[in-house]
This record gives sequence, structure tokens and C-alpha cells, in this order.
Amino acid sequence: MDDIPKIGITGMPHVGKTESLKRIIGFLEDAGYSCQGMITESVIEKEEHVGFEIVNWKSGEKDVFAHVDFEDKDQVGEYGVDIGPLENIGIPAIEQAITDDNIHVIIIDEIGKMEMLSEPFCDTVISALDSDKPIMVTLHKKSRTPLLQDVRRRDDIRILEVTPVNRNLLPYKIEKIMREKLPPLY
Repeated sequence: MDDIPKIGITGMPHVGKTESLKRIIGFLEDAGYSCQGMITESVIEKEEHVGFEIVNWKSGEKDVFAHVDFEDKDQVGEYGVDIGPLENIGIPAIEQAITDDNIHVIIIDEIGKMEMLSEPFCDTVISALDSDKPIMVTLHKKSRTPLLQDVRRRDDIRILEVTPVNRNLLPYKIEKIMREKLPPLY
């Protein structure tokens, strides 16, 4: 179990956690490894950050998950949150990554305050972390939700922080960690 690479990427909002994760996935996929799970992309309108969408990494299916205009939804900061896309796109993508033998690495971007509104998502994250597959997750830096506290306390996950200083080199470091511990491809 100790040889299974499990990496958590943390950092301040907008520092580049998702971009770092996508670069690492690109390196791994270029080497022949298959990654699956969910990515949370920013929604930009008129050069303003107005929300987030959940994206299934393999299929590209996506839907808006949080938006400044979602007024009748649960609020997290300035965003209204609709857990529907998380549960209808994100969870199935993660579940596929856990169960599909052709998927080598599980990806979850991000485990944060908004995502914690979905109990099924929290359960799926635990299943992914408890699985015998390599995993890369991004973690909200400041949130103190019970799930994030549990993830941070796990002794089987290595948490690395993206900063403006290291964001260009950290993806290479994480890719090296992953490649050293991933089983060879045949």
C-alpha cells in the first residue's frame, strides 16, 4: 500500500493548482498512462472569474457547478453552488477511475468548500483514497472541513503546495514521484 503514489496538491486560490495537475496528467498520458476523474475549470465571462464548471477528464462532458448568478443555490463566498453537475458528472468520472482496470491514475480537482456540500462526493473521495490505485487530488488550502482535515491527516498521501515561486517546477517534481512508483506499462 505504501508504494501506491497518492499526491495532494494544495495552494492559495488561483495560484495554479488545476493547471499544475493538468500538466502532470499531460506528462503521464504522454508516457502512456491513462488518467480519469474530474477537473474543476474556471468560468470566465468578460475577463471576469464568475464561476466553476465540473469536467469529466476523459469524455470532456461539463456543466456549471458554481456561479455568481446562482442566487437560489447554496452560497459559498460569492458563488451559488449547484451540486447537480458534481454528482452527475464528477462522481461518475471518479467512480469510473476507481473501477476501470484500464485507468492507471485517479484525478480529483478539487476537494474544497463547495464540493463538501455533497455527501455522495465526500463518500466517493474516501473510496478513491482508500482504493489501491494511484491518485492525484487538489485540496483547498484554508478550508477546515472534516473531510479535508481527514485527508490532510492520512499517512498515505503526500501533500505538496503550489506557490507562485514553484508552480513551473512542481509539476515536473510530482510527475517524477508518480512515474517512480507507477507500475511499468507493458
